[in-house]
Amino acid sequence: MKTESTHKEETVLKGIPASPGIVIGPVFLFQKQAPVFEERSIHLDDVDRELGRLEQAIARSHKELSKILEFAEKKLGEDKIKIFEAQLMFLEDAVLFDAIYARIKSELKNAEFIVNDEIGKYHRIMLASKDEYTLERAHDVEDVRNRVIRNLQEQRAISRLEGSSIIVSQNLTAVDTLILSRNDVLAYATDLGGITSHTALLSRALKIPAVVGLKSISHLVHDQDQIVLDGYSGNVVLNPTEKTIKKYEAKRERYHEFEAKLAGLRDLPAETLDHHRVELSANAEFEEELDFIKIQGADGIGLYRSEYLIVGKEVFPSEEEQYSQYKLLAEAMYPKRVIVRTFDIGGDKLMVESIKENNPFLGWRGIRVMLDKPNLFIEQLRAILRASSRKNIAVMFPMVSTLTEVREAKKYLDEAKHQLKKENVPYDARIKVGVMIEVPAAAVIAEDLAEEVDFLSIGTNDLIQYLLAVDRGNDVVSSLYQEFNPAVVRFLRRIIERGKKKGVWVGMCGEMAGDPLATILLLGLGLDEFSVVPNMLPEIKKIIRSVKFTEAQKIAKYVLSLKTEAEIKDHLRSVMKKKFPDMPID
Repeated sequence: MKTESTHKEETVLKGIPASPGIVIGPVFLFQKQAPVFEERSIHLDDVDRELGRLEQAIARSHKELSKILEFAEKKLGEDKIKIFEAQLMFLEDAVLFDAIYARIKSELKNAEFIVNDEIGKYHRIMLASKDEYTLERAHDVEDVRNRVIRNLQEQRAISRLEGSSIIVSQNLTAVDTLILSRNDVLAYATDLGGITSHTALLSRALKIPAVVGLKSISHLVHDQDQIVLDGYSGNVVLNPTEKTIKKYEAKRERYHEFEAKLAGLRDLPAETLDHHRVELSANAEFEEELDFIKIQGADGIGLYRSEYLIVGKEVFPSEEEQYSQYKLLAEAMYPKRVIVRTFDIGGDKLMVESIKENNPFLGWRGIRVMLDKPNLFIEQLRAILRASSRKNIAVMFPMVSTLTEVREAKKYLDEAKHQLKKENVPYDARIKVGVMIEVPAAAVIAEDLAEEVDFLSIGTNDLIQYLLAVDRGNDVVSSLYQEFNPAVVRFLRRIIERGKKKGVWVGMCGEMAGDPLATILLLGLGLDEFSVVPNMLPEIKKIIRSVKFTEAQKIAKYVLSLKTEAEIKDHLRSVMKKKFPDMPID
């Protein structure tokens, strides 16, 4: 293993901030080697021995995962162990392992080869997806495969480290993240992963700083290299100079001081100095996030991404399965509101039924899919309605582009209500209905849509992408994805004004809602609700509670007169530095 760094100059890598904190320390390069084995033919007389080896390896793997599950429950609590249960369930898949036993008998090959080949089929299919959830499941499947093969070979995995270190790896599974946390881990940095990856979710739960999606860090560092990891901005600095180290040490101190001041905000409303109140909610995907969302003082869940019940699965979840999940959310957050977005599948999200499209982002996705699948749509709407009996659930339709789509969706909602009424099943007859504004066409007809629904929620991630004709996942043009582009700001004003003119409230659940630099601007434009990633709630609330609404309106009016993104960002930065000198602003 190399121990000398070939990097002489300071290098800054940009990733996705997954868990907050600033850490300066040495690298431990966690390289998981796939087990090495050969394909061997076995004699008929050796089949029973080979099957016995496999049985022992499965039993040993099961014991290991059971211990990990027990450790997870102690360290994280019972509500956060479902991630680890998934691997155990895969290991207990009778159909899969019956097929493996049968192939050893019929093909007369060694267990390592058959296990690798059979489980590899599942792994390759899932790995081909661009959907983050499915990719996470693919890594879990790979982890189980390697665990069984390692136990066939009676090898042990690395879990104990010497000293304090920042773990750098191409990717970390849920098990890796948890097991490594038994050491003095300063932070995690990975090439792969997103804000909802296992590494991100668990590092936040474990309160360990993390940056994911760094693309190449595992190839650029060596053991014991000094690096700086900023879990707030997503920056990782390789070979930092003394000047850079001092800068980040000062920034870390400012954050500690600032976070101490935020601690008392949990139970206070998101209200300006002149008593203009807005709603500050959280975006959610997994039930494991609910405790953290409540601790952060959210006014509710402004976006529950229901598609995480479906992506990567072979069949749609039943009405009962969906109802159980929505009911859990409603009860956990009661009396605060939960907005359930109907399945937003297609585009970059893997579907149970997939079709080949030249441009899936402009194809069969969101509400278009569900309107073409009325039985599945009504099942989901029935499940949402059944969970709404405590009157704190709302429903939201994604990727709307025409008024006709909204009216059709509402007809299916009425049909679901009619069915439940006939069956004497309780539901909220006045359930609130909203649409996401993420297609420019929907923004243009915002006032017409507002006449049909109770609220509008702006999805800036797609709206900006479509408005500026920029694929933000394309490195060649990603710099053109500008949330402060004057066209974007003026479009947002139009949506908010048109919606409110028709008497509905207007919220935002895209990433821009959680950007502190945008808070005063959005407040001044008249946004009624901010729905953000949970860890940003206190900071956004602090900003809202520190300004007057009238002042925010003046700032927004001036920003609307500016003509470039650079001018807008420079002005907003100067406003923030004057008002919040103790808040670190990149």
